[in-house]
Amino acid sequence: MTVTAIAVVVIALALVVLVAFIIPTLIEIRKAAADLRGFMSRTGSELKPVLLEFERTLTELRTVTEGIAEKREDVQTFMEAVGDTGRNIRTINAVVGSVAHAAATSSVWIAGARTAGKFLAQRLIKKRG
Repeated sequence: MTVTAIAVVVIALALVVLVAFIIPTLIEIRKAAADLRGFMSRTGSELKPVLLEFERTLTELRTVTEGIAEKREDVQTFMEAVGDTGRNIRTINAVVGSVAHAAATSSVWIAGARTAGKFLAQRLIKKRG
């Protein structure tokens, strides 16, 4: 046998071994591709309802957001009215406090005047009587 013949036999054996290993690998790759196609199909069919629900939720969220934007001005007006009411209550409280202080002071003067009047009346009655 010549060197060329040996080289051809070695190459032929290498090709047979290579084909023997490539065929199972290709079969596995084909099975994996089929499994991947099935997975993608199932995922797509399961994802469609989720995406539709998500779209509905976004539409509702947009509607709610628009409603909030419309009512924001009403809420702002209400809050201003609450602030005005608080300021008015503070003013009324200050006035009532002043009036209560004045009433307390005047009642002390009235009590003092009564006491003084009684004292003077008793003195006059003692001097006459």
